[in-house]
Amino acid sequence: MGYKDQQPTGNINEVSRIATGTVFKGEIESKSDIRIDGTFDGKINSTGRVVVGEGANVKGEIVCGDADIFGKVDGSINVKGILSLKSSCVVKGDLVISKLAVELGASFDGTCKMLSTKPVTPSVTTK
Repeated sequence: MGYKDQQPTGNINEVSRIATGTVFKGEIESKSDIRIDGTFDGKINSTGRVVVGEGANVKGEIVCGDADIFGKVDGSINVKGILSLKSSCVVKGDLVISKLAVELGASFDGTCKMLSTKPVTPSVTTK
C-alpha cells in the first residue's frame, strides 16, 4: 500500500488544554477533547470529552459528548453521553444528560434532567 492509498486520520489523542494558572474568558468550540486545569469563564462546545481538573474553576456553559468533573463548575452542563461527577467536584447549576455517574463526596446543587433515548408517545384519554 502506497502513500496515496492511506486515508488521512486525525490524532485521536489530541487534547486542547487550559493549564493551571491560566485565565481564559470567551468561547471554545472544538471537535477534540478539552481539559481545563485553570480558570475559564464562558462557553465550551465540544463533540469530544471535557475534563475539569481538580484545581479548575469553570463559570458558564459546557456542551459536550462526555465530561469528567473533578473541580468547580458554576453553570449549565449539557452532556450527550456520560457525565461523571468525581468526589472532589463542586457543581452549581443545571444538568441535561444521558447518563450520570456520581462518586461519594461529590457536591451538586441544581437541577438534573435526563435525556430520553426512547421516543415520547403522547397519552391518549378516552371518554
